Amino acid sequence: MLVELGLVEQRYRAVLEVLDGAASVTDVARRYGVGRQTVHAWLRRYAAGGLSGLADRSSRPSSCPHQMPAAIEARVVEMRRQHAGWGPRTILSRLARAGVSPLPSRSGIYRALVRHQLIDPKRRRRRASDYKRWERARAMELWQMDVTLGVRLGDGSRPSIVTGIDDHSRFCVSAKVVERATARPVCDALVEAMRRHGVPESILSDNGKVFTGRFGPGKGDVLFDRICKENGIRHLLTAPASPTTTGKVERFHKTLKREFLDDRIFSSVAEAQAALDAWVHDYNHSREHQSLGNRPPAERFATARPALFDEPTPGPTAPPPMPVAPRLIRHVLTDGKVSLLNLKYHVGRYLAGQTVELVSRDGLIEIFHDSVLVATHARRHLPEQEALVQRQAIAAAPARPATDQVVVRKVDRNGSVSFAGADYRVGNAFRGQQVEVCLAGDTVQIWSEDRIIRTHAAKHDRRKEHGAFANPGGRPDRTNAA
Repeated sequence: MLVELGLVEQRYRAVLEVLDGAASVTDVARRYGVGRQTVHAWLRRYAAGGLSGLADRSSRPSSCPHQMPAAIEARVVEMRRQHAGWGPRTILSRLARAGVSPLPSRSGIYRALVRHQLIDPKRRRRRASDYKRWERARAMELWQMDVTLGVRLGDGSRPSIVTGIDDHSRFCVSAKVVERATARPVCDALVEAMRRHGVPESILSDNGKVFTGRFGPGKGDVLFDRICKENGIRHLLTAPASPTTTGKVERFHKTLKREFLDDRIFSSVAEAQAALDAWVHDYNHSREHQSLGNRPPAERFATARPALFDEPTPGPTAPPPMPVAPRLIRHVLTDGKVSLLNLKYHVGRYLAGQTVELVSRDGLIEIFHDSVLVATHARRHLPEQEALVQRQAIAAAPARPATDQVVVRKVDRNGSVSFAGADYRVGNAFRGQQVEVCLAGDTVQIWSEDRIIRTHAAKHDRRKEHGAFANPGGRPDRTNAA
């Protein structure tokens, strides 16, 4: 009759055979179908615990050296609850800077956050292999600038933020809240950033109309371009539909919205700006950046040697202006001539009705049409009458009024521009070009390339001026609209 022996009984008989000297460990292991190490383990367990020591045991270890201590896990959970935007990497970096020991792993922190339902587990996405990561070699070599929304005020309005990031150090050089992201506020933010940090070598932006006239109705430079040229800054533009080119400032927008703007409502622009300034200071000087080896951007930016922003200093210390040759604007008569001090100078019948510019210098009268020299004559008036020509030139060329009420308009095919619902004549020679329209008292002045073209008495409805100045770039071209 066959009797089935239990595992404990079989192990007990094997141990007795070895202890009684009836068989060697090798023979017992061969007959029971186990290894010699197993038989030795049975002997140790029998010596330590008797017959009960030969029973099956759990394979779970009595301790787990890599298990996060409860106190550290509680600290991790509390850090996450206080800062909802911090992920495992940021929390790990903060623990390391605080000198926590033993320091948990990043994956351990991730699992702890999942256990406490502070984050939702997601499949890791593979990084796109067709994106090439790049950065400039030193600070102040390139700034990336953009405009973003996200600020909410109590009255329901949504101001914009003009942002700027140094490409090498990720240092935030500009974060200015503006009610409307038009050309003037954006350029004011740029000038303010250059006053504070210096002049960069280059600026990279997208093709927004506040940054460039590349896709605008005209071919002239916008105010942002002119500021860059005056300060020797190379203005770079992204290719159309290429947001990854300005990826650093776009990534800054993601951090800004997630850590600062989400679920926050401010009472005014000033309050939003004050809170934003405090957050930017923490971002630049305290918050670690993963791409910088978990160091704050200020450490890299401190190595920059920027060019100082030189502002004009009008007053007695400014050098006296150089004498300028008298310039006068004249309309060509039907006989193709212009008049100066009751003296006639021939231009050409083909320019009859057009506007030309007369320049008196070196005993000559030079006549220009659209900045092209079309005629040169010996001066016919007396040298002592040159002062009279100078006075006429000053009276005929008024200075541009010191006002921000300037809009850019495109001259239509009839040679006119529209302002506040009224048409103002410019001239057929300027058809298709961009001009600046500004108010000077009760008159409307039209300027092109820093010279006045026409002056008209204001004939528009003054109540409509606010809408005109709210859109200084004019009505957007539908073919260029986003």
